[in-house]
Amino acid sequence: MKIYLKIWRQKNPSTKGAMVAYTLDGIEADMSFLEMLDVLNEELISKNEEPVEFDHDCREGICGTCSLMINGRPHGPDTMITACQLHMRSFNDGDTIAIEPWRAKAFPVIKDLIVDRSSFDRIQQAGGYISVNTSGRPVDANAIPIEKEAADASFNAATCIGCGACVAACKNASAMLFTSAKVSQFALLPQGRVEATERVMNMVRQMDLEGFGNCTNTGACEVECPKGISLENIARMNREYLSASVKG
Repeated sequence: MKIYLKIWRQKNPSTKGAMVAYTLDGIEADMSFLEMLDVLNEELISKNEEPVEFDHDCREGICGTCSLMINGRPHGPDTMITACQLHMRSFNDGDTIAIEPWRAKAFPVIKDLIVDRSSFDRIQQAGGYISVNTSGRPVDANAIPIEKEAADASFNAATCIGCGACVAACKNASAMLFTSAKVSQFALLPQGRVEATERVMNMVRQMDLEGFGNCTNTGACEVECPKGISLENIARMNREYLSASVKG
């Protein structure tokens, strides 16, 4: 398979970037997208050229670091997968593939395809911890009965891997889906109700401070989320925030 690549190259945050064209031949359909980039980098290194910098870690769709905009879509043309789970069989011989980093003010480019997503970390840190007694004997798992529906919804929210696809897909670069997932995974459980008021207020405040845009309910975030995080979490967070505002 012969493919043509247009990749965003940017030396550092202070320099101007540009799309650079590359051609690869002999790419196998069963290669993952990141393996294809590895092949490109091997060729560049052999020519004493600087390889393309991109984020990756587990390559199993778990860590969320492989944040790439591929032909205008976060993580590429397939749904419910990360970039590392995308395979070259999703493309055709002779295709041109444009690869860019996430585009958001709150995700500044570090180099090439790597962006700084530490804003997500700060939002989570603003949420704080759950008040639990960790000393002495462990609490029995069945000590606090939780309805299965609530437990399932909490688990589904917790599957968010913080990749940032929701931000990249949103025309406003909103982080509402990410933040609401992190709020929901605790708000749905009795253990998370103790600090619920403080948590949602602090996390929303930090989200705004980071420079993310507002949510206008286009639904692009849910469509492009590799874990299928539901928009229902945004509605839940809005209710939590309204309730906390009244109590405050």
